[in-house]
Amino acid sequence: MAEYTLTTPLTDVDTIQLKAGDVVFLNGIIYSARDAAHKKLFELLDSGKELPFDLEGSAIYYVGPSPAPPGRPIGSAGPTTSYRMDSFAPRLHSLGMKASIGKGKRSDEVKAAMKEFKGVYFGATGGAGALLSNSIVESTVIAFDELGPEAVRAMKVKDFPLLVINDCHGGELYVKPKLDTAE
Repeated sequence: MAEYTLTTPLTDVDTIQLKAGDVVFLNGIIYSARDAAHKKLFELLDSGKELPFDLEGSAIYYVGPSPAPPGRPIGSAGPTTSYRMDSFAPRLHSLGMKASIGKGKRSDEVKAAMKEFKGVYFGATGGAGALLSNSIVESTVIAFDELGPEAVRAMKVKDFPLLVINDCHGGELYVKPKLDTAE
């Protein structure tokens, strides 16, 4: 396992070097989007309209943060379960998204899209939302304000701690190695 510091927007060069189990400290702009926001993003795509952010090289964090306390850009910002966005992720990868951030396993279709489009899935530590929010230095709602916590935000992150769960080579951190039972 290796450790990397990367900055968005991500490139193929960034993602190809990563392997399941690597630690990444991410810098730059990431975007928040959960279920309701993904549905609205797809409505825009399906009607031929532009998205509120450029997908090329983007990282989408599956998060619905709590309100920001005084003096802070954001409240607790822990990941949500990623499989709920699995029906959306392959198309987003095909349009330029390089990374998704969440918790839990991904579907075979998402893993295939990551391989085809050189994407990666980062795990953020569930239950550590208050700690993760310390790495979010700016947060601005850029679309779907009516969704409240699920609005799309552009979040500037500094050394946002992540773990590579699925790499673009088919590696997966959640797969247990098979034990040799031969005696």
